Amino acid sequence: MSDRVSITEENQVATVTLTRADKRNALDLDMIRAIVDAGETLATRKDIRAVVLAGDGPAFSAGLDLNAMPQIAQFAMQGGVFLERTHNNSNLFQAASMVWAEMPQPVIAAVHGYAFGGAFQIMLGADMRIAAPDTRFSIMEGRWGIIPDMGGMVLMRRLARGDVIRKLTYSAEQFEAPAALDWGFVTEISDTPLERAHAIAAEIASKSPDAIRAAKALIRDTELTDTRETLITESKTQEKLMGTPNQMEAVMAGMQKRKAEFKD
Repeated sequence: MSDRVSITEENQVATVTLTRADKRNALDLDMIRAIVDAGETLATRKDIRAVVLAGDGPAFSAGLDLNAMPQIAQFAMQGGVFLERTHNNSNLFQAASMVWAEMPQPVIAAVHGYAFGGAFQIMLGADMRIAAPDTRFSIMEGRWGIIPDMGGMVLMRRLARGDVIRKLTYSAEQFEAPAALDWGFVTEISDTPLERAHAIAAEIASKSPDAIRAAKALIRDTELTDTRETLITESKTQEKLMGTPNQMEAVMAGMQKRKAEFKD
């Protein structure tokens, strides 16, 4: 499909693979757009009954590509980019996660290595997440002086307690698969997450597609209310943060590997 994402199909199961392995599947604008395009394309396919989401190489995804941050910041700081609803209730960045939650087919994410920042949120868009035992996770946005703004405030609340979400968002600390399982972010731990994800997808594909799609819609639509307002609030908050002195200091300190000096 692109040099960022591939789609393969077998027995009515589509596998979407992030294919930027040399960059640990780090998210740049092209990757984000390719992820959204893949999800939107598959959502229209009645012959596809389940989707597996995975990453090639050593990790599911390292999250935001630091080398692409100037390009992303320039794009994001254009007037109205955060608040523009280009994909249903979402902006482009939110759609990279929400497209999996909103598509009619069940999605199983196979996660290994690490899923940081935006990649963590993309993973949460799946119906289920199968993780290798040594996978590491982080809601890493706080490290850069911003908030999780890729649908995280909708998706995390479906899975974890509020105090856990607060702790991990405020601290940006890393945690491993057993903790992620305990907190509800991971469905299962498997030594072979991709194989296990495909086994689950095959089982789903063997069921009535009408019933499966109806069940997904029912579960999704009754989990939370006010999704649109949550996404708008998320965007407003991010728009206020982006480009401020403390946000830029967080980026510079991180890139220079020094302690940040924030202003009150």
